[in-house]
Amino acid sequence: MISKQDQQLLLKLRQNARSSISDLARALNVSRSTVQNRIAKLEASGVIRGYSVQLGGEFSANQVEAHVSIKVFQKLTARTNTALELISQVSQLYSVSGEYDLIAIVQAQSLEELSTVLDEIGNLEGVERTNSAVVLETRFRR
Repeated sequence: MISKQDQQLLLKLRQNARSSISDLARALNVSRSTVQNRIAKLEASGVIRGYSVQLGGEFSANQVEAHVSIKVFQKLTARTNTALELISQVSQLYSVSGEYDLIAIVQAQSLEELSTVLDEIGNLEGVERTNSAVVLETRFRR
């Protein structure tokens, strides 16, 4: 379990992982050393695994995103996962319960590129079938 202060710190870092220690300390009303120690503990315990880039502006606004449900032949699951990891437009891959085995988050620069990637996924060895949903609008992201 993590403390309420750690949860608040994580929220601030999710909003802007590049916030300075001083800015975080002011926002949380604690000392700089407290923030540094908490971040170090969260990293050491694996709660914080890393930091990433969130695309923004015109680049992000022009991207097309789809959630692709994928049914896999069970004996080829590992091979299919590896092949999906090699497709640069697949930004995330989840193993899920239900009718489908995987959900891939695909991000492309155009509908044409998205269509090509969806065909590529559907043609992978081990993929039985897919079902895609194109994201029309992102209401919020954390």
